Amino acid sequence: MKIQDNPYYKKLLKDPWSYTSGAVILALLNIGLLASTGKAWGVTTPFSYWGAWIYKVLGGNPESWFYFQQKAHAEAIKAGFWMDAHSVSNLGIIFGAFLATLLASQFKIKKIKSWKQVVAAIIGGLLMGYGARISFGCNIGALFSGVASMSLHGWVFMIFIFVGAFIGSKLLVKYFM
Repeated sequence: MKIQDNPYYKKLLKDPWSYTSGAVILALLNIGLLASTGKAWGVTTPFSYWGAWIYKVLGGNPESWFYFQQKAHAEAIKAGFWMDAHSVSNLGIIFGAFLATLLASQFKIKKIKSWKQVVAAIIGGLLMGYGARISFGCNIGALFSGVASMSLHGWVFMIFIFVGAFIGSKLLVKYFM
């Protein structure tokens, strides 16, 4: 029997999971991360550490910046990449998404349709990254962990995600598609 014919392979790796299955797995991962690290799940703060570590390798001194003088951030920068559980989990997310795409035979390198879309993607990425840093969280840290802990900020964030998605989709269709 070929692996492609195995019903478990098809159900777990080829077919899309239900929203309920995904939600339960994310909730269990969130609980596990909170239990093992003592911190809520977050994605964007480790990216600031990655930038600081790269800047250090290039000869910079991010430790002199106010942000990295805060106790938790200073400790994370000093400890390094492999000692920061959230950096390791981010790496796992990146490689896990890539592996899932490969296993589902969905990996494709697509031709760029227009430079307008490239510009829109770059501007959108920069705005999302900037917004995530100034709000101290992305949809994982501010929304998912916020709602899971019944914090008001998570619910407010949810409302404005929908508002932002609505406005962003209108702008995208009008100017970039």
